[in-house]
Amino acid sequence: MSEQLKGRVALVAGATRGAGRGIAVELGAAGATVYVTGRSTRARRSEYDRPETIEDTAELVTEAGGEGIAVPTDHLEPRQVKALVDRIADEQGRLDVLVNDIWGGETLFEWETPVWEHDLDKGLRLLRLAVETHAITSHHALPLLLRNPGGLVVEVTDGTADYNRDTYRNSFFYDVAKSSVLRMAFALGHELAPRGATAVALTPGWLRSEIMLDHFGVREDNWRDALESVPHFAISETPRYVGRAVAALAADPEVARFNGTSLSSGGLAREYGFTDLDGSRPDAWRYIVEVQDTGKPADVTGYR
Repeated sequence: MSEQLKGRVALVAGATRGAGRGIAVELGAAGATVYVTGRSTRARRSEYDRPETIEDTAELVTEAGGEGIAVPTDHLEPRQVKALVDRIADEQGRLDVLVNDIWGGETLFEWETPVWEHDLDKGLRLLRLAVETHAITSHHALPLLLRNPGGLVVEVTDGTADYNRDTYRNSFFYDVAKSSVLRMAFALGHELAPRGATAVALTPGWLRSEIMLDHFGVREDNWRDALESVPHFAISETPRYVGRAVAALAADPEVARFNGTSLSSGGLAREYGFTDLDGSRPDAWRYIVEVQDTGKPADVTGYR
C-alpha cells in the first residue's frame, strides 16, 4: 500500500462497478478516504439488476488500505447530492478529488441506430444519466473542493477528444453523451484554474468491466478465452488500470499542467510509469487507431 494520498478525501460518483470501482479501490490503495456512491445497494438494485453494490466497493477500498464509505445516491436528484456533499463536509471538512463517473447507460443505447429510429425515451434517459448527473454533482461538490487549493476533478468518459472528434460513437445519443463529458472537463478547467483546482477528462481503454466480461462469457481469470471470437479484446485492461491513472494524477503536485485536457489510461501509464495488474501497459487508444480501425489483424505487440 502507498500512502501518497493519506489524509486526502475523494468522492467517486458512480462507483458501483467498472471504472468507478477500479478508481475507488486504487485511491484507497494510495491511502485516501473514499466516498463511493451509486444506486445499487445490498438492499436495493438499480434497473441494471446486477449483483455489484456500493457496499462491496467500499469494502474493497478499505481492504486496499484506505477508508471506503458507501453513500447510496441518485445523482439525478439534486437534494440527494446536496445531502451527500453536506455529509462529506460535516465528516471530513474537505474534498480533494471528485471523480464524475456516473453513467448507467449500458442498456439504453442502440448500436448503429439513427436518432429517428432509436427509442427516444431510452436516448433521453441516457443523456440525463450521462450528462445531467455530472452537472448536478459538480454544482454541489465544487464549493467544498475549492475550500483548499490543489483540488482535482476527473470527468470519466469513453474516447479521447481527438478520437471522438473524428469518429462516430455507436449512436447519436451515445456519441453526444461521451463528447459532452469531454467538453465538461474543458469548461470546468476554465472555471477552476483561477481558483487553484484542476479538471481533466479521462478515458479507460477497452475495459474488462464486470458487464463486459459477462457479455463475452468469461471471467477475469480466463478473459483471454474471449480472443477466439473477439481478437482485438487482447488490448483490454482491468478497471484498476484507470484507477491507477487517477491515483497518479491526484498525487501529482504539478497536475495543473493537464488542466482542461483529454487523457487516457494508456497515455498516463507512459507518463507516470504504472502498469495494469498483470504488469503490462496497454495503450488501447493508440492500438484502436493504428490497428483495429485500419482493419489490421489483432496484434498487441508494442501496444501493451
